[in-house]
Amino acid sequence: MISSREPALLLTGGGARAAYQVGVIQGIASLVPRAHPLPFRILCGTSAGAINATALASYASSFHLGARRLHQVWSNFETSQVYKCSTGELFGHLLSRVGRIFQSESAERPAASLFDNQPLRELLDRVIDYKRIDRHIHNGFLRAVSVTASCYNNGESVSFYEGVSQYKDWRRAKRCGIRARLTSEHLMASAAIPLVFPAIELQHKYYGDGSIHQIAPLSPPIHLGASKILVIGVDQPTLEDHLHRPYVPNSAAIAGHLLDTIFADTLNSDLERLQRVNETIHQLDQAGVPHPSLRRVHSLVIQPHHDFNEIAHKHYERLPSAVKRLLGFIGVDRDTPSSVVSYLLFEKEYCRELISLGYEDALKQTDEIHQFLELGGRPVP
Repeated sequence: MISSREPALLLTGGGARAAYQVGVIQGIASLVPRAHPLPFRILCGTSAGAINATALASYASSFHLGARRLHQVWSNFETSQVYKCSTGELFGHLLSRVGRIFQSESAERPAASLFDNQPLRELLDRVIDYKRIDRHIHNGFLRAVSVTASCYNNGESVSFYEGVSQYKDWRRAKRCGIRARLTSEHLMASAAIPLVFPAIELQHKYYGDGSIHQIAPLSPPIHLGASKILVIGVDQPTLEDHLHRPYVPNSAAIAGHLLDTIFADTLNSDLERLQRVNETIHQLDQAGVPHPSLRRVHSLVIQPHHDFNEIAHKHYERLPSAVKRLLGFIGVDRDTPSSVVSYLLFEKEYCRELISLGYEDALKQTDEIHQFLELGGRPVP
């Protein structure tokens, strides 16, 4: 029987913004002893968050080492490690996609995409040892790790999970959990931002970014038995124009809003739903009414209070020149009020700034994190 007393870590999607999660993870690691294993026995991630979660899972026996390895990769990122971005590579990729339009309908065509992210696949193969995940599960450091992707064939949100033998696949409306031996292909599928990166074929179906159809982001950790869920999001606060200036959105602004919608909108509503369920359970307990099908799940959310768009545009010139020219075709430049750049800017200076902000935000919530994880004693300075 699966224990219902398990802490889980949930990492949401957000492209390059996921560097913020690395800073928060570093902050949490600073609160535990150096030899401490991962304090989360359930790890769930979507998109770039799935990559961070899986990387942590491969170091479940040593939380500090996992946090350090994540920091090492993200703080030295270059865009070329994620997608091909030289002039020849980028425009050659686009021309090959245009050429495919004129092929026979019976010919096999590659999935449409703005960028070729083969470098990311090579990076994942190099830095993540997937065999270690299975060993950590066998040795009790992990209960489960899940990676969520969106199926283009049927519109379902699919959580591929690797875990102890007691787990059973689940199915709910428009979402399901499927046991799998996780590989780089699952991470590539989960992080395939629509139209930006190509869809990935898994088990004869095509998958894209896990945030697209994810109507219940908290579902995977709850199905995997979590009693507590620590959520690290990358959704920046809503910024209003207090001068009420007239604003006509161009294509770049609309593209940015679409990305924001894909990556952020469902988490807050799901957290509200969880709070209502917890309140209902409390009222049933007060009335002495049994509720065998309901259980209380606590949550702690760490979200940025920073304008990632402003930070990204400060580092705009660090984008490869070919990428800047391509984005210019849709109206994105240094002064454009669009969040597109904040998702695609995989450059170390930008990532390091987000890491620092995440670390600072984690330390501001030291008491809440320490209490939530029940680490015992005083936080390690």
